[in-house]
Amino acid sequence: MSGFSADDLIRCYSQGVFPMADARGDARVFLVDPPSRGIIALDRFHVARRLARTVRSDRFEVRIDTAFAAVIEACAAPRPGRTETWINATIETLCVELFARGLAHSVETWLEGRLVGGLYGIALGGAFFGESMFSVERDASKVALAHLVARLRTGGFTLLDTQFLTDHLKTFGALEITKAEYRRRLKSALIVQANFRAGPAYVGGAAALQAISQAS
Repeated sequence: MSGFSADDLIRCYSQGVFPMADARGDARVFLVDPPSRGIIALDRFHVARRLARTVRSDRFEVRIDTAFAAVIEACAAPRPGRTETWINATIETLCVELFARGLAHSVETWLEGRLVGGLYGIALGGAFFGESMFSVERDASKVALAHLVARLRTGGFTLLDTQFLTDHLKTFGALEITKAEYRRRLKSALIVQANFRAGPAYVGGAAALQAISQAS
């Protein structure tokens, strides 16, 4: 697909489809419309006891939207067991443009001044489309996910789309729903006036866990 713009990307997400690439070095983009969809119900997000201790400890400094481009680049980087990625330069450029428009966000975990984990996604209305996450320190991406859920709850979001359901996401309470059910939830979420930046730039781990527990 050529001539794909940031506005096209917004329309895709609004219609329930999302872009992928075959490889990092392949400039082409294709659209995915799976028969079922992975989501995390924000009122059922599960934080395991050990992870809760890590979140509460504030071992990682959590920042919001301070290194968006670096997070995407880290998510696209090769890692053990995965030499290729679906994030190509086209998708990366479009997401950076959405970030400039205030429609894409990153949650980052830092340790001693180093970016060691995080995630990014697209925010439209009350829907947040989680795109990818990375971690080079144990639990770094998990902590980012916990802070993301807390922020989405605080900001009034109603849908956290994970695209696919993985064993890793199942540990947080993620579930799979049909395309029809997803489209219904998406339609409702898009008319919600949510605000990703409703809370402060930084929320401590204890406050994040409190926000999550109030939703559960």
